[in-house]
Order: sequence, then structure tokens, then C-alpha cells
Amino acid sequence: MEKAKIIGYGAYVPKYRIRTEEIAKVWGADENSIKNGLKITEKAVGAEDEDSATIGTEATKNALKRAQIDVSEVGAIYMGSESHPYAVNPSATMIGDAIGAGPNYTAADTEFACKAGTAAMQMVLGLVESKNIKYGIAIGADTAQGMPGNALEYSAASGGASFVIGLSPDTEACAEITQTASYSTDTPDFWRRPKEEYPQHAGRFTGGPAYFKHVCGATDLLLKKTKTTIDDYDYFVFHMPNGKFPLLMAKKYKIPIEKIKPSLVVEKIGNTYSGSSILGLCSVLDIAKPNDKILMTSYGSGAGSDSFSIKVCSGIEKLRKKAPMVNEYINDKEYINYAVYAKIRGKI
Repeated sequence: MEKAKIIGYGAYVPKYRIRTEEIAKVWGADENSIKNGLKITEKAVGAEDEDSATIGTEATKNALKRAQIDVSEVGAIYMGSESHPYAVNPSATMIGDAIGAGPNYTAADTEFACKAGTAAMQMVLGLVESKNIKYGIAIGADTAQGMPGNALEYSAASGGASFVIGLSPDTEACAEITQTASYSTDTPDFWRRPKEEYPQHAGRFTGGPAYFKHVCGATDLLLKKTKTTIDDYDYFVFHMPNGKFPLLMAKKYKIPIEKIKPSLVVEKIGNTYSGSSILGLCSVLDIAKPNDKILMTSYGSGAGSDSFSIKVCSGIEKLRKKAPMVNEYINDKEYINYAVYAKIRGKI
């Protein structure tokens, strides 16, 4: 079976930033302890007129700039988020209308905590490789919320990424998805009940039996399915709930820091939930060379992980220049104080 390719990728990160030390001051927390413990210095904050649908739209427009396809040929749009603007009304069709797609496409919203975006990628992969559609779009975006004063408030951020997936020649593609594997269990480390505004979490329980068990489980399964080893990959992307966990993953697998560092966008923009691992992938694609191999593993509380083996295609050199890169969004920023942050994110 011909393998599907990423023929266009796009990122979007809002310009507003709030420093973790600004949040710590409000709640009387130890600034250095927060910064060193999470390894996050600041996070991206969506403006008053930004939500996961607008973020997904901007990321998708950037992906289409690279893909250079007729948008009428898009046969599927799947949007992953845990902060959809409507409880009942799809974000996917809002994005489809905004980019001028359809009406001949299938659309759906996915939700699986922080791996809803990679779940959308797997769904599009299946439709493309089975030749049910020519092109599909998979998106992961969030305007994540943390209860005031809660540990999540220091990391929950806004941002997203989008991928146009199809069967294209190597010279016209950014990367080929050669294999994927998933690992899932009923592990309730993070949840939000209906009508609750903020999610809750199980503290340290979110580490060992949740994040690490599933990320390692999916990664090990992918390595087994592909008959590869860690040494076969040039870059690694792991879900980034904070800056510490992916580094611990690198330590576990004895991955050199230079192979994971390019993906660690969390340090400057926080945890963008459904956009986290895939923004890290975009950041790697911004610098990777043809034939480089990338291993990406997402994580979603509840719990599960999706792992991908990706080979960079020869078209990357010309296509990456056609839309803004992740670092351009990271560096285009405006700092706000806690009062402005609380206002625009609806905390007051």
C-alpha cells in the first residue's frame, strides 16, 4: 500500500505571552521553583477573539500554502481539541467554510485530551491510503484552561498545527508517514465533567502510570512494528505537558539532547494540549533535511498515545519556505500582565 504523505504543514501561535513568574507572584508561589520544576518560562495566550477554531483555521491556511492544492479536492477535515468553542456544533465545518472547502467532504471533531490532533491524523491517513479521498486535513488546536492558582495555570496554553495529507510524489511532499502505533488504557489521570469550566488532574499520578506508561508503550510498539531502534532516528518529538517530561523520556531512551531539543517548543509557549506534540513536529520539519527520520509520540489523558515514524521528503526544502515557521510565531510576542490575561481568558 502506498504510504500517505504530509504535503503541507502549518502552525499558529497567538502573540500574547504571560511569564510563569507573573502568575507565581499573584498566588504567592515560589517563582524559581515553578520555572525550574516545569521548565517553562512563559506561555502563549489566545486573545479575546481567538479560540481553537480560529487557531485551527490559521494553521490550516499555512498548511495549504505549503500543500499548493485545490482546496475543493479536500475530502476530509478532522479537528482535534479539548476546547472546542461549541459543545454541539463542529469546529471542523467552521474551518472548512473559512478555507473555502467543500461541500463534498466528511468532517468531524475529535476529543482525546492532548492527543486529539494525532488521532485526527490517523483517521485521515486511513482514508487517504484506502483511496477513499484524495486529500485530507488533520488539525490539533486548543486554548487550554487551568483553574486560577492551580498547577495547570502555569502551563495550559494556546496554539495549534494542521497537516494536509495525501498521496503525492516525494518531490512534492514534506514528509512520509511510514508507520503508526497506538497504546490505550482506561487511566483517568485528567478529566472535566459536563458544565465544569476547568479540568481536574490527579497530581503526580499523571506521571508514572499515565504519561510515561503510555508514551513508552506506544513508542516501544512503533519500534517493534517498524523493526527500528532509537539510533535509526534523527529527531524525536514527545508530548510536552511541561518541559521536564520529554527530557525524562530522552534520558530513558538515551537520546542525545540535540535530537530532541528542536521539538521543545513548550519552554517558550507552554502546553498547547492537542497542538503540543504536532507543533513540536512542525518545529522539527522547519529544520529537517530530506531522508531524516522523525519519531513522534503524543499523549492524551484518559489515557493513550499515538506514535509515528516519519521520513522527511525531498520536497521539504522548497515547501517549508511558503508559510511562516514555528520560531517566527514564537518570537512574535507581546507580554501581558495577569489582570489582562484573566480578562481575555474569561477568568473574571
